[in-house]
Amino acid sequence: MSDHARSGTKRIWITAWMVTAVFILSNSATPLYIQWQGQMGFTNGTLTLIFAAYIIGLLATLLVAGQLSDRFGRKPVLFPGLSAALVACVMFASASSVIMLVIARLLSGVAVGVIVTAGMASVVDAGGPSKKYLSSLAASVAMVLGAGLGPLLAGIMAQELAKPAVPIFIMEFIILVTAFIVASSLPRHQNRERLEDPSSKWRLRLPGVDTPNRTHLALGIAVFAPGITSTSFVLSLGPSLLSKLIHVTSPLVAGGTACAMFLAATGVQFGVKKLAIRQILFLGSLAVLLSMVSMAAAVNLSVASLLVIAAVFAGMGQGLGQLGGLTLISLHVPEFRRAEANAVLNLGGYIPAALLPVGTGFLIDSTSLAFGATLFTVVLIAASIVGACFVAARLKQEH
Repeated sequence: MSDHARSGTKRIWITAWMVTAVFILSNSATPLYIQWQGQMGFTNGTLTLIFAAYIIGLLATLLVAGQLSDRFGRKPVLFPGLSAALVACVMFASASSVIMLVIARLLSGVAVGVIVTAGMASVVDAGGPSKKYLSSLAASVAMVLGAGLGPLLAGIMAQELAKPAVPIFIMEFIILVTAFIVASSLPRHQNRERLEDPSSKWRLRLPGVDTPNRTHLALGIAVFAPGITSTSFVLSLGPSLLSKLIHVTSPLVAGGTACAMFLAATGVQFGVKKLAIRQILFLGSLAVLLSMVSMAAAVNLSVASLLVIAAVFAGMGQGLGQLGGLTLISLHVPEFRRAEANAVLNLGGYIPAALLPVGTGFLIDSTSLAFGATLFTVVLIAASIVGACFVAARLKQEH
């Protein structure tokens, strides 16, 4: 490999660190929810609403961040998003009420909304036209790696410390400062291409893509949405399932399960990088199906190991759907619409990831943990089958 090629690869992975840093924050609170729930006395329904505040902040940001990034450059969007993440750290560290947790989660969602649009687009920009596959892989891996490291580190500290919130979020604050340094090193106008007619009047609108790219986005969403919905369920209600149904209360186990889920999402992407994109997507649907079968068995048989297996398959489903979707965007969507296309992909994934776990949380409160969780698995099994059929139909059309 030439010095120039090595330099380009290094630039891709350094830029991807911003994504990892923000996603470490996104799930660092997971091992602490049971502790906060005991201290503040809120229900499972309230717990899923706290989790959903993150999704609300994320979705609201996705409506505008991609378009602003494509129009005005990556850095003017990245800096406010990273600032929101820093404020979220302070709120989490000092949380003494449900309202503070909701605000912290909301700001975390804003930061993630920025990083999955402007941040991931920056990673692909850093690779240039010759390294689109590698930069797509780096962006996707950076996301799930951070999502897994957050609960692992937090789980270890929560296991060992009586009052872990402050040291956990001081650590995350420092990590985010390094992400600021990376963002500062980006070119002033990293995305050099602009809208077709720069002199035309520009205004915000609902995110979208041109007609030739809609099938690419639909394929990604068909697999990414069930995948990220399954991981969202594990993150929001997994600790409750472990403690109340299977009687495992250790924050390290809760954090370790989430970490295993996202490490699986990381590893599987390296394992399939030589496969065709639609093969990757088909495997993603299969992974979600296996996850939900394992989840249903874990809930109804009260077997903790099956819950861990379900989490691992859920991570694989999200990772494969995400990798396939991001690669389709990098290959087919022009640079000046890339962050907006990322927003569409994530809107399609995070809307069900918000609605289904929240609905399940309230259903559990009114019925039982086993019934609510089992019904959730039935819905996701159906969604994964539909996604697999859609991907298979596209494969048949191409051949």
